[in-house]
Order: sequence, then structure tokens, then C-alpha cells
Amino acid sequence: MSKFIDRVVLHVRAGKGGHGCASVRREKFMPLGGPDGGNGGRGGDVILEVDPNVHTLLDFHFHPHAKASNGKPGEGSNRDGKQGTDLVLKVPDGTVVLDDGKVVVDLVGSGNKFIVARGGRGGLGNAALASKARKAPGFALLGEDGEEGDLVLELKSVADVGLVGFPSAGKSSLVSVLSAAKPKIADYPFTTLVPNLGVVSSGDTTFTIADVPGLIPGASDGRGLGLDFLRHLERCAVLAHVVDCATLEPGRDPVSDVDALEAELAAYKPALDADTGLGDLADRPRVVILNKVDVPDAAELAEMVTPEFTARGWPVFEISAVSRAGLRPLTFALAEMVEQYRTAHPKAAPKRPVIRPIAVNETGFSVIADPEEPGGFIVRGPQPERWVRQTQFDNDEAVGYLADRLARLGVEEELVKQGAEPGAPVTIGDVTFEWEPQISAGIDMVPTGRGTDIRLEQNDRISAAERKHASRVRRGLVKDDEE
Repeated sequence: MSKFIDRVVLHVRAGKGGHGCASVRREKFMPLGGPDGGNGGRGGDVILEVDPNVHTLLDFHFHPHAKASNGKPGEGSNRDGKQGTDLVLKVPDGTVVLDDGKVVVDLVGSGNKFIVARGGRGGLGNAALASKARKAPGFALLGEDGEEGDLVLELKSVADVGLVGFPSAGKSSLVSVLSAAKPKIADYPFTTLVPNLGVVSSGDTTFTIADVPGLIPGASDGRGLGLDFLRHLERCAVLAHVVDCATLEPGRDPVSDVDALEAELAAYKPALDADTGLGDLADRPRVVILNKVDVPDAAELAEMVTPEFTARGWPVFEISAVSRAGLRPLTFALAEMVEQYRTAHPKAAPKRPVIRPIAVNETGFSVIADPEEPGGFIVRGPQPERWVRQTQFDNDEAVGYLADRLARLGVEEELVKQGAEPGAPVTIGDVTFEWEPQISAGIDMVPTGRGTDIRLEQNDRISAAERKHASRVRRGLVKDDEE
């Protein structure tokens, strides 16, 4: 027997970025050919995509972990690493993604995509790090980890008409005769354990109808199957009360049944009011369907209670799902109500992405006192934290390059302003180090040439000043020992 799963917890992890390569070009008779290390590849993203052929979250129930592939590291000869492959997960239409109880995205519409975890950036190779001051870097940047986290996926059925009623009211039978759907039908309560969707055609209008499992008093508080399936009514434009007029249970009648369910619908607060624009369930258009009028006593009861519902302004239809009496007027009435809703709520045009560039004078970091370390400081900001993650701390040249970047960003100057003393513990991300301003170009702000290749620092060329002085000595303008 297939299972219907409409709520799962999914652990997603994007791919890691590949490390950059530190390589020096080597050829015969070219001892210092220059850096040629390639960049690492980007890690793969985890993407959710709506697929009309998927109707349940069952796959994620049995496979709750989703991980994209990692990027490959860079190689010598300026060869960049291969990018990680994106992992595309197919989800049913109407899937809502929640993170820590907050709605992240509402996936409605075939082909709609959303990146739930972005892959890490690949590290730069030493060829990309070369500059006039650092002609042959002996290091490369590390790749970053991809995003990861636990997400909750909830499925909310996308239907135009939602059938509401007590167990065994005949909702599944009505769906089976109005559409080609074949739900399970039996003469005992709670036969329907999963929502059933059917497609109904009436003239030029085609709409979907959802059979929600039977509700009982207390459903909005989690009693019975209520809370599990009330969410499937959130997207319905029209709610139809299916009333069993032939019930033999004592103390039950059509009016009391509808009043009890109306109380539950009013108590339930949809989580997507702002996103769908439908409002509370109590505000949706109503229609009352008096079922099983093929039974003589049920037909008399339906005739008695019809004025009660008509006085509330609700259309009333007497039908029989068995004999199919009254189905044609009901179908046309539902189609008309759906068309009225679609006219009043046209589909919004897709929003264009808005790119907001960061201001030029935006520092992108903050320095605060460390509450757990006397005299210490914490540096926060996306740039310095990313730079720390990219640094090989077992490579002195790479550490010097990090210090240069932090100094250019203004971190050193801000630490001086806040009274940081040499040796003060400074925390950036997950790394804590002792601040040494003389080494890290903080106080004097004088470039120290850290990160350069020591092989290129051994230079025997005569400087321009020395050549000028030698020329003046030859012309007799100055003596050899004079400055």
C-alpha cells in the first residue's frame, strides 16, 4: 500500500568549493617560469523544482539527506577545477519550505525553482593571486564549505474547490463521479486517509477538486486527522460542505454538522495568508451539498434544512453520488464560482529580480569587545569571515596575505581606534589569534612586503641611484667616497 507523506524534514548540504592550486611553471632553462596554479571549482547547489508528475513527499521521507557534489581542486598549468554538479530535487506543486518555523519559499507552478543551499566558492590559485608586489605567491586560497541546514517541507494541495465534511459524508464518492479520480470508498469512518485530487470539466471551465479527509470537532487543535490535512484547504478558492442527510448517528443533523465544521475552519489560521492573499478559511465562499437524497428520509430532511442554509447566503444543492442526481447543476455552479475567483484574483506577473549593489563606502565589518575574553575583540562581517575560511594557517605567506587584506579593509585601523593592545586576542569566525600590529601592518600602516616570493627578493641588479653616482664619479664631479 502506497503511503501519502505531506510533511518531511530534509537535511540539505551544498557541495564544497575546490581548493586553489599553488604551482610554479617549470621548463628547461626557465628556473622561475612564474605561477600557474588554477582556481578551484564551485560546489554544487541544492535546488528544489516543481514537477507536475510528483504528488507526494514520499521520496524525502525515506531519503532525508540531500548532498550536492563538491568542486574539484585547481591544477598546475592554469587548469581550473571542475565545478560541482547541482542536485535538483523534484517536489510536488504546492510545496512550502520552512526554516525554523518561517516560510522560506512557496513553490507553486510547474517548473518553479528555488536554491535552498548554495555551493561554496572555489579558492583562487596562485596565478590569480600574483601582483607586482607578489609576483610568485607560494600559496593558494582554500575552497569554502557549502551551505547546509535542516528544512521542513510541507505539501499544501493546489485545488480550486475543497470538500469539507464529517467522515463518511460521501466526499470521496462525489470526487469519483465528478472526475476521473478513483479514491478508496468504503462504508466506515476515516476510509480516506489522504487528500484526493480530481479534475472537473464544466463547459469551457476546468477546475480541480480536493477531497480532504473527514474532519471532526477539535480538528483545529490537532484532534483526529484535522491539523494534518486542514493545511490542504489553504489554497482552495471555494469550500463545499458535504453533508450526510442519511446518517443514523444520534444527535447529528445537517445544521449542527455544518456549524461544528465552521467553528473548526474559523479557528484554524493558515500560515500563508500574506503569500496567497486568500485570507482566513472563514472568509472563503461557501456552498452546501446535501448528499444521499436518494434515500427517502434523507430527501425530506434536506428539504427541511435548505431554508436554514439559504438564509446564510450559501447556495444549496441536493445531490446523490450514487444515482448522480443533481450533479450537473452543482458542476456548473462550482465552475462559475471558480471563474469569479479567478477574475477577482488574476495571477500575478513574475517578479523581476532586483539587484541592489553595496554602497562604495560600506566597510562590511564591525569590531566589538569580546564579552568572554578581557581585552579581546571580535570582528564580524561576511568579507573578513570568508577570508579567514580561505586561509591556510600553516603557510606563513598565506597568513601575511590575510593580514594585508584585513589592513586594506580597515580592520587594523579600527582595532587601533578601539584601544587594542599588542597580543590582544582577536576572533574572526572560528579562528582566534594574537594581534601583533608591527607584524600585521596595523599601527604604522607601512607595507612590509609580506607574502612575496623570497627567491625574487634576492636581487643583484644595481639600482638607479648607484648608477647615477658611478656616472658622476667618472666625470669627476664627486669623489668615490662622497655621497
